[in-house]
Amino acid sequence: MFKFAFIIAILATPALAEEDDLSLYGDLNREELTMDRILEDMSRGETSMTGCAAGYFMTKGGNHDSARLTFETCADAGYSAAMSWMAYMEDNGFGGDGYIYPEAAAEWNRQAAEAGDPVGMFNHGIDLMRGWGVEQDSEAGKIFVDQAASQGVEIAQRLRGADYDLNEITPDADNRKFSPLF
Repeated sequence: MFKFAFIIAILATPALAEEDDLSLYGDLNREELTMDRILEDMSRGETSMTGCAAGYFMTKGGNHDSARLTFETCADAGYSAAMSWMAYMEDNGFGGDGYIYPEAAAEWNRQAAEAGDPVGMFNHGIDLMRGWGVEQDSEAGKIFVDQAASQGVEIAQRLRGADYDLNEITPDADNRKFSPLF
């Protein structure tokens, strides 16, 4: 009987040790496909295409602080679409302190354009044409709009077809917001 009890004790010891040391193996059975999981990954600097795309749902759902964390993490990792979304966040005062930062928005648009993102090219071109957050340079702006149009961005094609008349793409109510700062 003693021999049998000894064998059971020896066999049970590793199972008990594993139960106590689960933290050594990281998170087991983590949530999948949830916003909480995406935010946890972003806070660790772990990005993915689906995680970065989730920022869209966050900001459209009014969760701008979470969207900002997501877009910023993804933009820093090189996702050019997230750079355009960071510009959107800065342009509208979403997340952070709630202020509009045209210079920061223009910088994100420039980075997206330089990364080859067609929407970033269009937005950077518009920034240059308006002088929004950057020194106004209509001719350079038209070049970026043309690049976006040649990559299939329909609104860029429409603007080019309207001889770059900005009233074609934005209502005149935006004129005050986008008046040149420099």
